[in-house]
Amino acid sequence: MKKNENLLLLGGGGHCRSCIEVIESTGQWRIIGIVDPNLPPGSMLYGYPVLGDDDHLAQWRDRASYALVTVGQIHTAQVRQRLFAWLTENGFSAATVISSRAYVSPRARIGAGTIVLHDALINAGSIVGENCIVNTKALIEHDCRVGAHCHIATGARVNGTVRIGAGSFIGSGAIVVNDVVLPENSFIRAGELVRRSCAEGAGI
Repeated sequence: MKKNENLLLLGGGGHCRSCIEVIESTGQWRIIGIVDPNLPPGSMLYGYPVLGDDDHLAQWRDRASYALVTVGQIHTAQVRQRLFAWLTENGFSAATVISSRAYVSPRARIGAGTIVLHDALINAGSIVGENCIVNTKALIEHDCRVGAHCHIATGARVNGTVRIGAGSFIGSGAIVVNDVVLPENSFIRAGELVRRSCAEGAGI
């Protein structure tokens, strides 16, 4: 990837605003605009133009090689999954964005389309899948596996060798203790302490 690659953002809500500041901090991307059906075309968000809705996604392919899903995720990952699929189907590469204020171990792996926000920490041996959010001040300790389309929310603590299934949400300030295994689409509430693994389909 070359420095200052053109980047298209998919989604213009509150999460997008945080993403913009992270993207700017890296010095690696040039944001060309935002695609969002809920914002008027031609309006501006933090100095970047709103380009239209999802139906206009393909027409921007000649101006940007990369795109990033900047819609947030709380109750379900479905919207982010859909946008990530559209991104790839329309020929974009998924941008991987790591804040200049985050620490990602050189022995960790981060999937395409994932964003790591300010002051987050991902330790050695951990693997974070595609299209994830590792939010502000979140911690993913050593040797964890986080599936695609997950959101590790602000201040969450995921301890060593945890396994988190795709599409899961770990709420703000939640703590997942060592060696816990969570199935796909798990929902951990803000501040919750998770001590035991959860069987597929069981409540948490």
